[in-house]
Amino acid sequence: QVQLVESGGGLVQAGGSLRLSCAASGSIFSINGMGWYRQAPSKQRESVATITRGGSTIYADSVKGRFTISRDNAKNTVYLQMNSLKPEDTAVYYCNADVRTYLSGPRYSDYWGQGTQVTVSS
Repeated sequence: QVQLVESGGGLVQAGGSLRLSCAASGSIFSINGMGWYRQAPSKQRESVATITRGGSTIYADSVKGRFTISRDNAKNTVYLQMNSLKPEDTAVYYCNADVRTYLSGPRYSDYWGQGTQVTVSS
């Protein structure tokens, strides 16, 4: 019904930058919140940044001032600009969206992307 496809991950040196993208497609009626989460080896998945349809944002303390989340509602796409990357940012990054489909009535459901690896070398 709904697919979220991430792109933009890779290997970068500490201090470098990457930009992640996540495009949602399918029978989408509307999308409320969108966000980025990450999971490092042997750690729980954690929220990195979220953004409402209106553009309000929340960031994890560990990324404030370095990461910027944005979205293009017309394209059903969310972005994560990551600057001043640190080795501790190494993780699989997942896109999340709260989606109402044409088949779901008024109900919104959570959808997840497959994840994209970000590796920061020291």
